[in-house]
Amino acid sequence: MMDNEGQMSAEMLFVFGTLIIVLMISMVFIAGENELNIAMSAAKSGVIEGLAISSSGIYPNDAYWDYSQSKTGLLDPYSVEIVNISYMELGWDDNYDKKRIQFKVYARTSDGFNNDELVSIGDRINYNLRKSIAVSFNTTQATNKLYNPVFSQHYVFTTANVKWI
Repeated sequence: MMDNEGQMSAEMLFVFGTLIIVLMISMVFIAGENELNIAMSAAKSGVIEGLAISSSGIYPNDAYWDYSQSKTGLLDPYSVEIVNISYMELGWDDNYDKKRIQFKVYARTSDGFNNDELVSIGDRINYNLRKSIAVSFNTTQATNKLYNPVFSQHYVFTTANVKWI
């Protein structure tokens, strides 16, 4: 009877030790997924903010001057519908030593904009998307004034041109 008393303690230590190792390994994967969820949420918020500002015709002085000369259609309120926001992993970025993620926005408008005007609207959408991600991860000081690229602990984020459908 005395020989079996230590067996239960050794088995419990083995089970708890294994459980702790599995939890630690799982946390690494969960942390990466959490960053992507935060980035996607920030991207959606940024796109909505960008559309609200852009479609209201609120621009910085230099953009307003440029638009008043060549893109007058952007000075009036307009409507843009966001169809989808997605991201794609582009592999490892050796320059930043992080995984590279690229966001792509799919949008549509019924207004008759020319290609240059659509590019300008898309640029404003992407700018606000990247800015929102930078604010979410508190990395605004680690990027340039266009927030391109944007960083988190494990990822570097960029945007593709808005796809108009």
